[in-house]
Amino acid sequence: MANSHDAWKALATQLRADSIRCTTEAGSGHPTSSMSAADLMAVLMSEYLHYDFTDPHSIANDRLIFSKGHAAPLLYSMFKAAGVITDEQLLSLRRLGSPIEGHPVPLPNGLPYVDLATGSLGQGLPAAVGVAQSAKMDALPLRVWVLLGDSEMAEGSNYEAFELAGHYGLNNLVAIIDMNRLGQRGPTMLEWQSGVYAERARSFGWHAIEIDGLDVAQVNNAYAEAMKSDKPVCIVAKTQKGAGVSFLADKEGWHGKALPAADAEKALAELGNPPCNIKVTVKKARTEAPVVNAKLATFQPPVYEPTSKVATREAYGDALAKLGAARADVVVMDGEVSNSTFAEKFKKVFPDRFVECYIAEQQLVSMAVGMQVRRKRPFASTFAAFFSRAFDQIRMAAISQATIGLVGSHAGVSIGEDGPSQMALEDLAMVRAVHGSTVLYPSCATTTVHLTAQMASQPGITYMRTTREKTPILYGPDESFPIGGSKTLRSSANDKITLIAAGITLHECLKAHDLLAAEGIAVRVIDLYSVKPVDTVAIRKAALETKALVTVEDHWQQGGLGDAVLEVFNGEAHPTLMRIAVTAMPGSGKPDELLEAAGISANAIVTKVKSIA
Repeated sequence: MANSHDAWKALATQLRADSIRCTTEAGSGHPTSSMSAADLMAVLMSEYLHYDFTDPHSIANDRLIFSKGHAAPLLYSMFKAAGVITDEQLLSLRRLGSPIEGHPVPLPNGLPYVDLATGSLGQGLPAAVGVAQSAKMDALPLRVWVLLGDSEMAEGSNYEAFELAGHYGLNNLVAIIDMNRLGQRGPTMLEWQSGVYAERARSFGWHAIEIDGLDVAQVNNAYAEAMKSDKPVCIVAKTQKGAGVSFLADKEGWHGKALPAADAEKALAELGNPPCNIKVTVKKARTEAPVVNAKLATFQPPVYEPTSKVATREAYGDALAKLGAARADVVVMDGEVSNSTFAEKFKKVFPDRFVECYIAEQQLVSMAVGMQVRRKRPFASTFAAFFSRAFDQIRMAAISQATIGLVGSHAGVSIGEDGPSQMALEDLAMVRAVHGSTVLYPSCATTTVHLTAQMASQPGITYMRTTREKTPILYGPDESFPIGGSKTLRSSANDKITLIAAGITLHECLKAHDLLAAEGIAVRVIDLYSVKPVDTVAIRKAALETKALVTVEDHWQQGGLGDAVLEVFNGEAHPTLMRIAVTAMPGSGKPDELLEAAGISANAIVTKVKSIA
């Protein structure tokens, strides 16, 4: 055992030295935040981490998530010790084009050994809950290890994660708090009060262990104890920022600062000028990855009576249930509103693939991000307005190259009496702004079903907006709805104006079409069910063939359908574009009253068209 201790200490010293070397070479970074956790990671990778670096995406691998993503130099130093990156690559830290970025990111810009982008604090543990829950679904004996900084323990998202992991008894999850006392500008809230962190964890149903995180024997004992726990485990490790170097250890003013060359030389000398050539053979996965055939059957979409009215939110639930029968990788989670989003239809058929996340929207999105790490196809649903609480999680999911489906119901003023706190009027703008996102807005149950099925294969962040009110069926079951397309529902050679809408306002446009036709005014009506990507061909054609384009949306004017249409022209000269949208803060009332009050009803559309035509 003494020899093991010596080996662990030597590796920890190397990890500290490499963290200094690469940040000094880069001229920036977080060496002291990396040095505090070196002993913790040295023991972990030597003895407890089971990970096949030749198959990093194996669903049987343990997962190591650096929630404190600014300690990336430590993570990269571990990869070097594992022999999967070279010293030359390590020293390319933070260079343009290098996969050794300032905070960890996965492929294609980063490394295959990184599952999630981290750096926005408070997100690693919530995502790890999703990874651990997914492993439980598959009954695989892996562990999910998460390194957290003590500063980020002020983030509420971490406590959503603690609560849910405790509720579900995720004993395959180990959170390691690197309690080094110092944050960016000085001491953390609790400094070295390890007992407070431990009691908080215990209150959520976790097993908590307090240790000296610079003592490799205590670290080893804590990991061994964690392996036997029937609860999720929180290890509170007292460390020192800059540990191992006297003029850095527990000294303020060094956060996020690379050592100048002269100071780096002094620090490395104090560490014994290690040769930095130790290689560690990390243990393979505890079991072989099972062969998974995700496809069970052909998707059989539900069919609706042509004369019926069905809310798109309910059609989403119908589609999920059918999709679950066709694909074993589809998993669903909801924010305690599954009887309103209709995700409960999936839950009733596939309870083992459904996760209730309760009223914790940050955890809801992070759960989905963690699930897709292990090749699940997650769908997460809640009221559209509440996704705004988790915008940072959505933004970071895009940086993680995550593939997740988000479905927001009860959008816009048309929800009625609940009032503006429940009315998503920003959601299209919010998700359209996310890199690589897809934004869908069906107006009919048939459209919803087909789009839901496509979401399961669409890469990146896909968001679908659904409507509370029941709406008429517009299409037969054999229609297709390619992402990036649209449907022209009304058109003639005499069209003067093109109305472009989706969701509830599409039905208002169809009513307006009939009212205008009775007065001899011909208008075209386009169902813009794909808001991003948008159907540039149909929009350009309408711009050429009609006098003006009019977008009508149950959304604020900024960032919604109107902007999506305007962006088709990308600064070119374009036809008259009028945007009918919600412009004043709504209140409570009947859906029809609120559409009228917001100026997005059929009557308001008729008035606007007449003013143009």
